[in-house]
Amino acid sequence: MRLLFLFFPLSLLFFAACQSGIDNKPLPILGNRDVVNGDTIYPSIPDFAFINQDSQVVNNATFADKIYVVDFFFIHCPTICPKVKANGLRVYQKYLNDPRILMLSHSIDVKNDTVAALREHARKLGIDAKKWHLVTGKRDEIYGIADDYFSIAKEDPEAPGGFDHSGRLILVDKKRHVRAFCDGTDAQDVDRFMKDVDRLLAEQ
Repeated sequence: MRLLFLFFPLSLLFFAACQSGIDNKPLPILGNRDVVNGDTIYPSIPDFAFINQDSQVVNNATFADKIYVVDFFFIHCPTICPKVKANGLRVYQKYLNDPRILMLSHSIDVKNDTVAALREHARKLGIDAKKWHLVTGKRDEIYGIADDYFSIAKEDPEAPGGFDHSGRLILVDKKRHVRAFCDGTDAQDVDRFMKDVDRLLAEQ
């Protein structure tokens, strides 16, 4: 009986160690990779420059030595955006005081989502522009960079609100590699995503 009691806690420790090992595994780098002269080249986010809700330029330098969470939205979206923003606020609140992580939301309605409109939207959300950038810019540049984030952003007259877009939240590391994503409308998937964020923070 004594051996049984000794074995039981040891088995729990072994199980916990195995689980910890799984959780601490590095996140994969997503996307197709190339091998050039024996070196593996991973896909990365290209240079960009947009304008945020405070009329400030937001570019790659803004996210230097940071990891960040990305999404694509438009203010008057009648379908998925409110759910994505609600779950995005959960991410924002969790990491509000962690300077290692920022957030970036691209408006895909560049005609209506002006800087002033984005500023008012940020006010309603109660977010700090230094932590969460809502950006606009040239339409083709925003739509084009969505592909690099493995997301969707395009005009579609048949879609609700006139735009087709992904509800994904996307995690990018310090080297501009996409490391994880989730369905931003699904609270449970966002819970899993935040664990991925924690894993990446531990890895960096």
